[in-house]
Amino acid sequence: MGDGEQERQIYHEKQRLQFCLLHALNNLLQAGDSFSRVELDAIAEQLVVDDPEESSWWTPLSVVFRPHHNRLTGNYDVNVLIAALESRGRRVLWHDRRRGASSIGLGAPGEPAAAPPPLEGILLNVPVRKLAGLWKSRHWLTLRQIDGRWYNLDSDLEEPHPFKDEGDVEGFVDDVLADGGEVLLVLR
Repeated sequence: MGDGEQERQIYHEKQRLQFCLLHALNNLLQAGDSFSRVELDAIAEQLVVDDPEESSWWTPLSVVFRPHHNRLTGNYDVNVLIAALESRGRRVLWHDRRRGASSIGLGAPGEPAAAPPPLEGILLNVPVRKLAGLWKSRHWLTLRQIDGRWYNLDSDLEEPHPFKDEGDVEGFVDDVLADGGEVLLVLR
């Protein structure tokens, strides 16, 4: 860094309970107040109201386990993710896993663009196995380019992990796809 230049502070929210989608969204938008648990809960509840089939679905466990999230721990689904980002003017596209990561078009590293690239970041939904494979779940995490460099902003990491280059990002995404993960592209 030259004189007068300051390194940009990277916002990185850490994992709490099963609020990984909340953390992934705030890490993507680089602000802790981008979304709150209350707002994501409201989006999840509105999705139920908007779908008559889901609003008629009820069991005693429905008090905690709602169609789009768990009231106690979070664990929001992709419908909440899409609705949340659309409320902030973003578009979300599922990446065709058959095409691999090289087809995403990450942009040239370190080159300032004349206009901001439409790809704001990548959200990954990865399978997670804990307790010797007895507990199976899924986890949301964010990959984002900041100041010309791609970072893994996974809330399970102690700090943001910088990738060496685009090839490193593509290799990581290809590994996620090979392990049964899903890739969603977030566009401005």
